[in-house]
Amino acid sequence: MSTNLVEIVKSAGIIGAGGAGFPTHVKIDAEVDTVIVNGAECEPLLRVDQQLMAERAHHMLVALQAVMDHTKAKAGIVGLKKKYVPAIGALRQDLPNFPKIDLHIMNNFYPAGDEQTLVYETTGRIVPEGGIPLNVGTLVINVETLLNIYDIMNEDKPVVDKYITVTGAVRNKITTKVPLGITVREALELAGGTTISDFVIINGGPMMGKIVDIDSYVTKTTKGFIVLPSDHPLIESKTRSIQDTIKLAGMACMQCSLCTEVCPRHSLGHNLEPHKLMRIAAYGSTCDTTTQATNAFLCCECGLCQYACVMDLQPWKFNIALKRELGSKGIKNPHHNKPEQADPFRSAKQFNVHRLISRLGLDEYDQPAPMVDCGKQFTEVTIQLAQHIGAPAQPVVSVGDVVEKGTLIGEIPEGSLGARIFASIDGKVTAVEDGKITIRS
Repeated sequence: MSTNLVEIVKSAGIIGAGGAGFPTHVKIDAEVDTVIVNGAECEPLLRVDQQLMAERAHHMLVALQAVMDHTKAKAGIVGLKKKYVPAIGALRQDLPNFPKIDLHIMNNFYPAGDEQTLVYETTGRIVPEGGIPLNVGTLVINVETLLNIYDIMNEDKPVVDKYITVTGAVRNKITTKVPLGITVREALELAGGTTISDFVIINGGPMMGKIVDIDSYVTKTTKGFIVLPSDHPLIESKTRSIQDTIKLAGMACMQCSLCTEVCPRHSLGHNLEPHKLMRIAAYGSTCDTTTQATNAFLCCECGLCQYACVMDLQPWKFNIALKRELGSKGIKNPHHNKPEQADPFRSAKQFNVHRLISRLGLDEYDQPAPMVDCGKQFTEVTIQLAQHIGAPAQPVVSVGDVVEKGTLIGEIPEGSLGARIFASIDGKVTAVEDGKITIRS
């Protein structure tokens, strides 16, 4: 297999732009029969990928074809929701030039963008328990990741910018491109600032995003910022302690099994029944011979179980606690079953995103966030050396060095999994400390 594309992608510091940040050069160094583009963007309120597909459809398809050629894939599939009408139109206009690529149009449900859900939706294949798409001959890649591949292939541009949506309680809900390393505060200013004084910021979507400080930084995996009142129910949910989660699970779970009915892993035939795991909180046991604490390893932490629960319990957070406790004792996932079929009623159980937005209390913020030009020259950035899965990049610059946008400032440690880091503005290095590099123009 040619390593040319792998080396090109590695040289640019490209990682998964919408998830955990796995280095893309490692991911594409494989042979598969199908490459799937994750254009679902299933997290409510985020608007990045759907607009990128509409505005840069040709670039994305060119990069997809390059990945297909490298991995020897016979087919490419772009999975996206039918409500993304402009994106569908732009892609269909260019698809005749790419005969091995098709669209797969999905309903508006959560979590359509979950890798294993997307693989099943587009190919009918079920990823084994604890497995990855590669186990069934597929590779899943993000829209923005493909555009980063196009940029290095055609413009010799490494990853120095990030597309983000800024929404929630801000004056202007926008999607824009910003340099890596600006602060969350600066991103909010691009949206005209907040409309409330007592607020909390979520980095990412409302379901799986994390609460962040206003002076934290944009990284390669940042997808958006959502500003919400500090007393919003979603903030209470995210800040609820694991002790309270366990206590409430033991007191209030009535074993209705609604959490299991909507669980995306359970619907694929995986042996994950969250309601049975919740019994551990009350009884110290699952009280079932088919389920044990280690089944928590199969949870994808999408959070949907909570919003099906009439008692507002958090099986997903309880599962995180179980996984953490098991991991601390050196116990790894022992479950690797290969389901023969998915739940025949799974399509009827799909959780509509509009319904989810209402359950989250986000109706007033469910508004367009159009793509706009940033229109600002930033004078300082602080770029983290650990923005990806693997070892942090090693700094290759020192205080006082003058750099240009695109200059290599962090290299992958020899023999390690990682990604390169580049300067996102022109300027002088003013600090190299605490795993970060600061550049000031």
